[in-house]
Amino acid sequence: MFARLRSDIQCILDRDPAARSTWEVVTCYPGLHAIWLHRPAHWCWAHGFKWLGRFISHFARWLTGIEIHPGARIGERVFFDHAMGVVVGETAEIGDGCTIYQGVTLGGTSLYKGTKRHPTLGRDVVVSAGAKVLGGFEVGDGAKIGSNAVVIKPVPAGATAVGIPARIILSKEGESADVTEPQRKFSAYGITQEDDPVSQALRGLIDGTASQEHQIALLWQAVEKLACRIDPDCVPCDAAKEERFPAEKMNELVGK
Repeated sequence: MFARLRSDIQCILDRDPAARSTWEVVTCYPGLHAIWLHRPAHWCWAHGFKWLGRFISHFARWLTGIEIHPGARIGERVFFDHAMGVVVGETAEIGDGCTIYQGVTLGGTSLYKGTKRHPTLGRDVVVSAGAKVLGGFEVGDGAKIGSNAVVIKPVPAGATAVGIPARIILSKEGESADVTEPQRKFSAYGITQEDDPVSQALRGLIDGTASQEHQIALLWQAVEKLACRIDPDCVPCDAAKEERFPAEKMNELVGK
């Protein structure tokens, strides 16, 4: 038991640069208090003391601002960072090493009792501020959910989900949200500028347009040289033989 408590504290010291000491974490981190109160609430729920489990979770909600249903399953080294306004549903499962920020909802879309209504998070998942993960599907190990994303379908392991409704960006080789292995980079709040699929698509279109203009300019230059060889008295045409598409400026507007 004490080893698990130490693990709860250490994961916060590892992932939050604002955490300065064990004493500060123990006394001033509501996410840690919510985890510690959830465990007796879950035990009561699992052993048939439903009202007592709900009462403990209600007290934890009042104390921390984090609402975790006593039926939810939470693994080890889970960190609720800031976490005011977090809601975790009854059949939700949170894997080891997950990081969940403020305003997150792990909710359901079904009203049928006894069914798997809420999501299952794999190991080392990052769910960013304001994200809503809705439904009884799985979010794979090492996945990242971007801020304010609304996820309504499964997310593969290591992938990133952003937008409303969320779009899935497959993982890059050797990268994920995994924070347990030192060679992996932890992405705070789950998303970087490189993860935005809209800007990636726009940059692709800009680069493609610039490449096409370059090829067209080369073709017109070749046509003009060939025409002048055939007819020395030819008049140069006014076709675009120089590249004028402002690719660099457009990329700056999109954001590199």
